[in-house]
Amino acid sequence: MTRTLSIQGLSLKHQQRTLVDQLDLTLKAGQVHALVGASGSGKSLTCLGILDLLPPGVHGSGAILRLDGHVVQPAHLRGREVALVLQNPRSAFNPVRSLRQHALETLHTRNVRGAQADQLILDTLHEVGLFDGQRILDSFAFQLSGGMLQRVMIALALLADSHFLLADEPTSDLDVVAQARFLDLLERLVAQRNLGVLLITHDMGVVARCADQVSVMAHGRIVEQADVHTLFHAPQSEEARTLLAAHHALTMEACTP
Repeated sequence: MTRTLSIQGLSLKHQQRTLVDQLDLTLKAGQVHALVGASGSGKSLTCLGILDLLPPGVHGSGAILRLDGHVVQPAHLRGREVALVLQNPRSAFNPVRSLRQHALETLHTRNVRGAQADQLILDTLHEVGLFDGQRILDSFAFQLSGGMLQRVMIALALLADSHFLLADEPTSDLDVVAQARFLDLLERLVAQRNLGVLLITHDMGVVARCADQVSVMAHGRIVEQADVHTLFHAPQSEEARTLLAAHHALTMEACTP
């Protein structure tokens, strides 16, 4: 049976202003679900709202989360079943703790310690393409590039044995070479690890390459959901057509995934 994570009726407000309105979304293991939309449409807040990691002043209400059909609370998901990869990876690390300490802390939640933990950490770093493991583990976040930190974040998700990954604009701060390497890694892990991924992006080129399903957001609402081929060939919403037109204008390529 394919593992699923469904979000039903997610609403987020700041004072009296509705930021996300009755959002429904379903993620499936082994698939990438892209959430796209213009800046300010509510994509990143949706990502944070799923795990109840909202900024001060923003409040959620009414959401029902189901993991494989069973109702769960966000606290049960985050850092366990669901991992988060942020746009600015430096903000996710304690600047005065080494990456080794971060990795060991992750494994302690699974009661994995000692030599077993050390070997598992090195093997996982190798899996995400970080081959100088000892140097990386002895480093602090400020000593590594953004691309390397993105890979470390994915390694921590694998160490936590998470089945779903929420990736909020993970390529926007990377150069084109690092972007390509990150997407190569993501596609490989989806295939090999059967990860379910929510990929939040405004880059339709990334969507064309990686996504299986696409949800389009505008003004806090989902205005269109479709498989990636249908969305690119026959978009139904004005927002999707605008995003695709902008992609075509920037790349001078046909919008074909």
